[in-house]
Formats: sequence, C-alpha cells, structure tokens
Amino acid sequence: MSAMESPISPLTDREFGLFQRFIEKSAGIALSAAKKPLVAGRLTKRLHYYRLASFGDYYELITNGSAPDETQLAIDLLTTNETYFFREMQHFDLLRKLAAAPRTSRRPWRAWSAACATGEEAYSIAMVLADALPGEEWEVVASDISARVLATARHGHYPMVRAQHIPPLYLQRYCLKGFGPEDGTMLVSRMLRERVDFLRINLNAPALPALDRFDVIFLRNVLIYFSPEVRRQVVSRVLDQLRPGGYLFIGHAESLHDCPGPIQLVQPSVYRKV
Repeated sequence: MSAMESPISPLTDREFGLFQRFIEKSAGIALSAAKKPLVAGRLTKRLHYYRLASFGDYYELITNGSAPDETQLAIDLLTTNETYFFREMQHFDLLRKLAAAPRTSRRPWRAWSAACATGEEAYSIAMVLADALPGEEWEVVASDISARVLATARHGHYPMVRAQHIPPLYLQRYCLKGFGPEDGTMLVSRMLRERVDFLRINLNAPALPALDRFDVIFLRNVLIYFSPEVRRQVVSRVLDQLRPGGYLFIGHAESLHDCPGPIQLVQPSVYRKV
C-alpha cells in the first residue's frame, strides 16, 4: 500500500452478501462463498480510487444512483471473463462441418457468440466461417455484459501467447504478428474485425434486442454462473434467437437437463433446435 492509500477494512460476510445480491440482480450471476476473496481483490483498487474505508461505502456508491458509470464498472469487474482462442476445439470442428454443408438458401450464414468476453471465441468462429464459406456471405454477432472487455474485443489485439491454440494455417492467414513496439503481440486481420459486430447485451435482461435468427449460437461457460431459474430463463431467450434446425453450443461442464425447450442433444454440450 502506498503512502497515499488509506487503509481499507476487510470485506465482511455482510458486505459480501450485499455484493452477491447486487451482481445476481444485475447480471443473474450467483457468487458462491468461495468467491469472497475474488470480490475483495477486484474491488480494492476502486476503493482506493475513491479513498473509501470500507466495502460497504463502495456498495453504497454503486447502488445509490449517483455514479452510474461506476456501477457498470463494478459489474464489469465482478463478471468472470476467462476465454481463449479455439477453446474446446471439437466445437469448432463441428462448426466447420455445419457451415460447409450444402444448403439451398442463399441468406448469410449467421453465428452468435453470446458471452464473448475479450473476443477470442468470436474471432475463432470468424476464422472458421471465413475458411469454410469462401466467397459467401456470413455474419458473426458477439456480445457481453461488460463494456470493458468489449473494448478489448473490438481492437482484436492480443499477446502472442494467447495464439497457442490457433491452427497454424489460420494464424498465418488471419493474424498479423507484431514487430518493434508491438513485438510479442498479434492483431486479428482487419477483414475479420470488420465482419464481427460486438454488442453489449445482458443475457439476464427481461428481453433480448432484436438480433434476427442464427444458424449457431455459442453460449459457453457462462450458464454455470447462473442460478437454476435464471439459467432456464436465459436459455429460453437465447433459443428464441436460433433458427429451427440450428445448433446451440454450451460448455462441457454445463448441462441443459433442467431447461425445457425444443432441443435435442446431438453430442455432449451440443444441442439442435427442433
């Protein structure tokens, strides 16, 4: 702690309970007791910024309506945003087969990365579609609740270490290696960046914006953070955005066994809308 920073009282169980209810109401995310150190760690700098002595004071700041930008920043900080390129590669193998399959419609092939975090999943989808649909129209919509991570996603600029799971051909074709001051980084090509539309969407909102229907939706590694009731509501809203015959991808640690809907299991973590 620097000389300019005032001491902060440790996060109490009562204060942690306030933040649990705050993030569940705001984003539908259920924080377990094990997340108490994470909450303290992510918010401490904001308390120092405002020279607040307790987490209770910060909670009052973000809930009294006086600082809406700080409220959004708190949501950003408390939202888990872990991702990497081509996470769960078998999903992308299937995506390529689906996109390359013969079809009669000439409409654009559309995909939605519904919890895109810093954009690696969305750009992974875009690489596959660019490869599988040469000369054809396709669209990728990517969304997240966090304005902070969406700003990173739009830039498409990442440490090179994050590229370790990108197939070599895709890395060569769709990414630019940084030199000089940008050494050790990579930039997703402009062609792909211009084909991905990043939007701020709260999946826990009563209604989703009009996005038109998608051929595939990636809703991966986010349902695990929702309570059962919120999970059912989110899945129902998302399925409304999927074309009949379209595919929904979820994380391998997740399941839709308690989410009624017009879907059938195709393979572990992949469902088809019927």
